[in-house]
Amino acid sequence: MQPLFQHLFVHPDDQGPLKFELDPKGNGQLKSEESGHSVSVIDGIPRFVTDEAFVESFGFQWNSFDVRRQQEDEDVFQVKTGVALAELCGKLVLDAGCGGGRYTRVAADHGANVVGVDRSSAVEKARSLTSEHANVQLVQADLTRLPFRPQTFDLVFSIGVLHHSPDCRASFDSVANMVKPGGTLSVWLYRKNSWPQERINDAARWISGRISRTALLRWSRAGAFIGGIPVVGQAFSKVVNVSTHADRQIRICDTFDWYSPVHQSHHTPDEVRRWFHEAQFERIRELPPAKGGRMYRAFFNWGLIPGSGVNVTGIRR
Repeated sequence: MQPLFQHLFVHPDDQGPLKFELDPKGNGQLKSEESGHSVSVIDGIPRFVTDEAFVESFGFQWNSFDVRRQQEDEDVFQVKTGVALAELCGKLVLDAGCGGGRYTRVAADHGANVVGVDRSSAVEKARSLTSEHANVQLVQADLTRLPFRPQTFDLVFSIGVLHHSPDCRASFDSVANMVKPGGTLSVWLYRKNSWPQERINDAARWISGRISRTALLRWSRAGAFIGGIPVVGQAFSKVVNVSTHADRQIRICDTFDWYSPVHQSHHTPDEVRRWFHEAQFERIRELPPAKGGRMYRAFFNWGLIPGSGVNVTGIRR
């Protein structure tokens, strides 16, 4: 546990302050002074959940694939949060669904004090990625039961995570509640595509959800092979979603990421902007995708690119 962050924690059930009882290796417990409820701390990470439940595939994914690419991660962070790296220094930041910790590390590298939360065992990968950062605290917790006081953070971001919750809107509301007045919230969610694409995706995910992990990894490698073929991969991915990233390792990981999760919801820009408005945000705006070009933007706006996102940011009133 990093001392810098200890004052932030409350028990999610009773909102009571937590007393820290830890050994020098960061093992021990956090105990509610009001109710006596306790939370285990293992390797410096408070464990507010005891099982991975519906996110187990992400623990496997982020502990199996090495997809950190520093320059790309910094570029993606800025595009999908709308926040320049130079603006991060000294900010208190929550990475809601940190996975393997790529974007947690980006924010920490640029001077933010960052709390990374994930329900899955991906926090172990995030720990190894940020082990030299005293300005990072990792937490294993459910995004709908966050162990912090409301309206605490300067910046909260969630990139490609909330749509994997059983109830995306409930997770959004919980995460949005962590932003302090004047603070920023940025979320990236899967975009709803055309009716035929959605039905094809439903069928493909129905199959992927019923095969073994070994078979799904073979499926992902095959999809990554197709996605790497110039022109062919781009065309195929408009029908059956496979990654077309230039890096083969990332293509496999991204394709596995699409087909392995238990839950996957898709959303429209109007829907997500309404969520921001109802959560008391202003200056709400949709962030543009990183890719340019007239043809891409046209297909993007028509909802014809599977795997593309709705990326919205706003300021808490």
